[in-house]
Amino acid sequence: MPPTSQDDQKVAHDVAAWMFNIVTSVGIIIVNKALLATYGFTFATTLTGLHFVATTLMTLILKRLGYIQSSQLPFSELLKYVLFANFSIVGMNVSLMWNSVGFYQIAKLSMIPVSCFLEIVLDNVRYSRGTKLSILVVLLGVAICTVTDVSVNGKGFIAAFIAVWSTSLQQYYVHFLQRKHSIGSFNLLGHTAPPQAASLLLVGPFMDYWLTDKRVDMYNYTHTSMLFIILSCTIAIGTNISQFICIGRFTAVSFQVLGHMKTILILTVGFLFFGKEGLNLHVVLGMIVAVIGMIWYGHVSSLPGGKERRQSLSIDRPEKDDRLLKSNNLDEV
Repeated sequence: MPPTSQDDQKVAHDVAAWMFNIVTSVGIIIVNKALLATYGFTFATTLTGLHFVATTLMTLILKRLGYIQSSQLPFSELLKYVLFANFSIVGMNVSLMWNSVGFYQIAKLSMIPVSCFLEIVLDNVRYSRGTKLSILVVLLGVAICTVTDVSVNGKGFIAAFIAVWSTSLQQYYVHFLQRKHSIGSFNLLGHTAPPQAASLLLVGPFMDYWLTDKRVDMYNYTHTSMLFIILSCTIAIGTNISQFICIGRFTAVSFQVLGHMKTILILTVGFLFFGKEGLNLHVVLGMIVAVIGMIWYGHVSSLPGGKERRQSLSIDRPEKDDRLLKSNNLDEV
């Protein structure tokens, strides 16, 4: 196949993967907002555990259909990933409870420089001046959109610190494990979803009781609320799958930068579905700045020297990584 056709095919796959992630991410936020605001289901950690139960069932179906092949993943690396992922979920929930909305958004923004730091230190990635500036423009735009009141306390800062680093490590580790073990997105999700489901369902009810002073078993489950919980779990399957696909195809930093496009869309969807509150001139201005930064980042990071790994796993594992790229198209941006 000519190189141009391969490039076009890769772009088409990248766009499809990213749109899948955006649609499922925005959809689950709308459903979860309805669960929280309308039906009072405030048990976020337990709900995430149910999400991974649904994802586990889907991976078993995919394995039965032959889309997931048998593969090996060292227990020590699986354990590290599950710890990072669970600390991320719990840390985000606690950070949202203990911090102002403004500081919570700043913490989320700080994941981009943390992810950059991890790539520089662990993967020896080098960024061009233009790539660094484009990331700063994205940060500025999203900050203008989302950051309002900013107040912080000691325990809130600790929770945000844990959430930022664990989330960044979790997203980096998805990409790392796929490259190191030549394992596809579905296969990796098949390894990680069951222990995450079990651990979150074990810890979730206690964590939610600590955060909300309410017991999940005492919640008034109605037919409508159960329908929304099932819908949330169904959409979460797509969200989890698309996240693994996107991080495998891109990198943790690219995923974070492009991920803020979801913030823009969430603000827009909130305006359309939940009223005009919060959409004003500075929010619109921030959206414009952020989108300009994302377009700039996509351009400069794809240029020669825009973002390159000076020494990568492919040097040490050329044959295995070559098979990974051919079989799963896990190319980086």
